[in-house]
Amino acid sequence: MRFLRRGKKAKKIILVISDLHLGAGHNLGGRKNSLEDFHSDEELVEFLKYHSTGEYAGVEVELIINGDFLDLLAVPHVPYFDDEYWSESAALEKLELIIKAHPEVMEALDQFVSHKNKKIVYIIGNHDAEFVFDSLKERFFKVFKEEHRERVVLSNEIETYNPATGVYLRHGHQYEQAHIFDQQNATIESKKGEKYFLPPWGSYYVTHVINRYKQERYHMNAVRPINNFLIHGLIFDTFFTMRFMFANFYYYLMVRFLHYYRLKLGWKKITEDIINELTLFQDFEGLTRTFFQEHEEARVLIVGHTHEPIYREFLDGTVFINTGTWTHMISLDLEHQNDDSKLTFARVDLYKTDYKPEEFNENVRVSLNCWAPVQSLPYYDFR
Repeated sequence: MRFLRRGKKAKKIILVISDLHLGAGHNLGGRKNSLEDFHSDEELVEFLKYHSTGEYAGVEVELIINGDFLDLLAVPHVPYFDDEYWSESAALEKLELIIKAHPEVMEALDQFVSHKNKKIVYIIGNHDAEFVFDSLKERFFKVFKEEHRERVVLSNEIETYNPATGVYLRHGHQYEQAHIFDQQNATIESKKGEKYFLPPWGSYYVTHVINRYKQERYHMNAVRPINNFLIHGLIFDTFFTMRFMFANFYYYLMVRFLHYYRLKLGWKKITEDIINELTLFQDFEGLTRTFFQEHEEARVLIVGHTHEPIYREFLDGTVFINTGTWTHMISLDLEHQNDDSKLTFARVDLYKTDYKPEEFNENVRVSLNCWAPVQSLPYYDFR
């Protein structure tokens, strides 16, 4: 019972953040970067410092970055085009730009793991999928001092992470056909010895459609739900919305439909595959129940990807959490606030680290929280 744990200190704390989408900075090459979505550097630095000092200095804290922390799909103005954009050399240049654009965050990450009882686990998402290249991992590890690197984990082998008995994490792109990729076999080498990432078609869609139209309307990928966005756009921004809808139709026709047609799969198979690819990550209850049925020992599933913070506790005591995002979001759903820009994170308190599965409720507390940073100035950025 939770009230019995009040005042009792946890032996270990697991923090989960996802979908921060750090890009190449607000300005790049003397031009405004309209693809930069992250505006909370100071808040993140404060978050990391708070959970590694003061009352948390002597507590074991594991920070899990559950995918899409760095946005390699949103780096413009690099001299790589079309397929060259997916080369290892292009990925390294994009990563370098992101690291240089957020020096305070990188320093804060290193300061966090400078404490021996602190650890970072980075799970690869679909926007930072190019971390499948070992060279990108090596560059990211250089953010940390050599003596701290043993407390940072970033591996292609981690797709579903189990940090404690009954607690599971995955980014969530695995539930959308458009974003699935095989982390173990996601690269190819040319005859010249150059390595390339094999992106899912959803990544092509982001770089060829979303990024293009976002430069005209910054809010393009920040509005939810998408059907309300299209209805609203057809009424108040008709010409732009019609162009965007046509671009989506044309892109899908050329990239997916004709691809299936050329494979000569038959109309039944083509229709089934198209429906699967157009099904968005929406049926959370069905998804969660399936996961818990497949993993009988699971009590908590934490995902990200969709940018919508959700805490759902079922009658059997199992819990589903979506950690949301730290980027600016706008909701056109009347059930939500108009501005859904909350710095949300999941927290798992372990009061005993070697508990048995049947002892889960007595030793684990799970919550979805909003980070409330200290406001040092009487104003904030208009974003």
